Amino acid sequence: QVQVVESGGGLVQAGGSLRLSCTASGFAFDDFAMGWFRQAPGKEREGVSCISLSGASTYYADSVKGRFTISRDNAKNTLYLQMNSLKPEDTAMYYCAAGYGDPYPRDVFEETNFDYWGQGTQVTVSS
Repeated sequence: QVQVVESGGGLVQAGGSLRLSCTASGFAFDDFAMGWFRQAPGKEREGVSCISLSGASTYYADSVKGRFTISRDNAKNTLYLQMNSLKPEDTAMYYCAAGYGDPYPRDVFEETNFDYWGQGTQVTVSS
């Protein structure tokens, strides 16, 4: 049974940090690219960051470049998102997703490329 479970969300003041984790099971984690997406109230879901199978390649939305860092530990079947210098506009439900194979650089955030999704973890940044 495939499971993708996010954790680490919470309430933080602007300028603070949070580390999200995503633990996966039921599939060959190291055969899947992993991504973080987010959805703010009243807005469409958007891609935040993506990482290749080995972790050698990482991709970021312009809005989080320089502040967020994605990483993965294939031995632990776990994906991470270190979020620093958080802003109120980062407030959203954050989702972890897994897509088979390495991501295509042209469309790393194309949701149809992702096969498995978690239920999300809420991040709220107060001003």
